[in-house]
Amino acid sequence: MTLSKSQYIRALQCYKSIWLHKHAPELRTKPNKQQESLFNTGYQVGDYAKELFLGGVEVEFDADDFGGMAAKTKELIALKTPVIYEATFKEKNIFAMADILVLNDNGFYDIYEVKASTEVKEYHLNDAAIQYYALSGAINIGRVYIVHINNKYIKNGEIIPHELFSITDVTDEAKKRQCKIDDTLAEIESVLDGDMPNIDIGAHCSNPNECDFQNHCWAHVPKISIFNLYRINGSKKFELYKNKVLLLDDIPDDFKLTSTQKLQVGTLKSGEVHIDKAVIERFIQKVSYPINYFDFETFQNPIPRFDGQRPYMQIPFQYSLHIENENGEILHKEFLGDENSDPREALIKQMLRDITPHGSIMAYNQSFEISRIKELTLAFPAYHDELMALVPRFVDLIEPFRGLGYYHPAFNGSFSIKSVLPAMFANDPELDYKKLGSVQNGGDAMDVFANLYLLRDKSKREEIRADLLAYCKLDTLAMVRVFEKLKGIVL
Repeated sequence: MTLSKSQYIRALQCYKSIWLHKHAPELRTKPNKQQESLFNTGYQVGDYAKELFLGGVEVEFDADDFGGMAAKTKELIALKTPVIYEATFKEKNIFAMADILVLNDNGFYDIYEVKASTEVKEYHLNDAAIQYYALSGAINIGRVYIVHINNKYIKNGEIIPHELFSITDVTDEAKKRQCKIDDTLAEIESVLDGDMPNIDIGAHCSNPNECDFQNHCWAHVPKISIFNLYRINGSKKFELYKNKVLLLDDIPDDFKLTSTQKLQVGTLKSGEVHIDKAVIERFIQKVSYPINYFDFETFQNPIPRFDGQRPYMQIPFQYSLHIENENGEILHKEFLGDENSDPREALIKQMLRDITPHGSIMAYNQSFEISRIKELTLAFPAYHDELMALVPRFVDLIEPFRGLGYYHPAFNGSFSIKSVLPAMFANDPELDYKKLGSVQNGGDAMDVFANLYLLRDKSKREEIRADLLAYCKLDTLAMVRVFEKLKGIVL
């Protein structure tokens, strides 16, 4: 039995997952666009990390010849190559690739493992431990380090790798975990040699990583279940599940529920919409015309592209704005930045022109839009006063829903606009995100714009830009229709 480093980490999370990975890979859910983007992000971070140790020799990746990669690595080590990228080993039945090996002054190799996260996580330590275990059979190891993103770094000119990254020594942790690895590997081998383990679903399905076999293991869980109960924590969900409670109807009377959870269960049983006109009226009274229905789209990178940007900082690149006047007239304005340059200042200028000088600014879950505006004031202080003047004008359309002014059984425990809209406007093609093009959610928007500048096909670029505009426009049109329906209930 030979395991890769990632397979070992998978096994630590769940023996059933590693069994399926080896024996039934066809049951795995294919990576979606967001997951593929994360993989690409990891490669980008790895490339920048190599600049910490310049002049290294890279072991070229060859999926058809791992043995050749390992042989090349042995040659480089025998030559005492000072820096090796992607050093490849097959030792002690573990296949492992070290991101960076650096020969230290004592003639030992230090291991540097590169992560795109901003901190060292528990499973990174297990990763370092199995790396140490495997490589110790082939080289003299000095220290083991995790290289990760420094989230306090602010780009100013060219990227400075030694400031972009933090380096954490995890040697002691890696050594401390060696004593359990042989037994763990023996257990894994026994699992893989036997029938599929009888392991039920649990918190391990998404901790530390989302398992790609969830669609298989969770197939018995209905679309509406206790796992959709509003804001129920993981331990309580699985407490119910272990007590054979799967449907909301089956929750025992003595199980403590919040008022929102009680309403969720009650409306599901009755099939009726809950309406509290007083809550809706209080919200409507806060709103003044003209109403600016507003929504940002943002992207983020681990490697900042623009001056003044931190790693993973949300960069607004687009907005949609529907303006409703008191006479019922509705106008639409929009902005989509140039993917080849920092879009923020152009966005600020047009946003300040487009939003009316008076009236409410309505967002859905306004904390996101307000946070982005405050960040823009820090990046572009010349616009501070004008931007901050927008903040007190915000009203949050999620308020009458969270306040239980309107609850539809089809919300299924969620107040997101993607849950509210189809419940309130079932089968309305004008408001159906699934009828859009390549961009159907915020994750799609974030990923396609973040990578749009790399696309050389002009016609494809224009097609994607059109899809971005259509998606964001639907976000604010959705708010127009939702608020219109709320007004119709009480007026």
